[in-house]
Amino acid sequence: MAPPSYVEAVSYGVYEGAMRGAIHALKYDRIRALARPLGARLAEAIEQLGDGAPREMLVVPVPLHRGRMAERGFNQARVLAKEAVKVLSVTRPEWKLEVSPMALVRQRSTESQSGLTPRQRRQNLRGAFFVSDAAMVRGRHILLVDDILTTGATARACSRILVEAGAASVRVATLARAQRRVPQMMRDDRKFIRLSIGEGALQGVAPAKTVTVHAVQGT
Repeated sequence: MAPPSYVEAVSYGVYEGAMRGAIHALKYDRIRALARPLGARLAEAIEQLGDGAPREMLVVPVPLHRGRMAERGFNQARVLAKEAVKVLSVTRPEWKLEVSPMALVRQRSTESQSGLTPRQRRQNLRGAFFVSDAAMVRGRHILLVDDILTTGATARACSRILVEAGAASVRVATLARAQRRVPQMMRDDRKFIRLSIGEGALQGVAPAKTVTVHAVQGT
């Protein structure tokens, strides 16, 4: 009933099994060695945009509030975006991707989205983001990057702010999408996620199926 401001959203896989374990290990256990293999998988998700994607895009990681940033020491969306762009510079050299970590700012700390209903998530994020410099995004095609797409509340909030600031379009790419939000049109290619992270960091974690997921406007 309320189409999002973004044109399309793509994800590498479902937020379960090995993928869920890897994201948690990066975010909460601060295993930074995971950034490279996960960034490569994010690059695969971005490649799903295909030839219909603009050749020039400003890559904007979903920001953390400065308090959360100080606590964690890094923004996982930012490091994943940088790793993905490195891979894409080789696999899709015709694309011109510029990472802009400061284009979007989280101006207030928000309650954790985990456990909130979709309506509560939207309310929680109201007024949380702003564009630091409208000239930076005006007329640009934006690729918004995050680790997980759950209900889409964060992607919607960020995309709306970017469009209101003059962005030509917004596309969203995440590593994972919550199972309950996967539409019936998803393709399951029956492969499995294999993470080359070294040190056996995810030994014993059940693998998750790799899927291709598209979220089109209005879904």
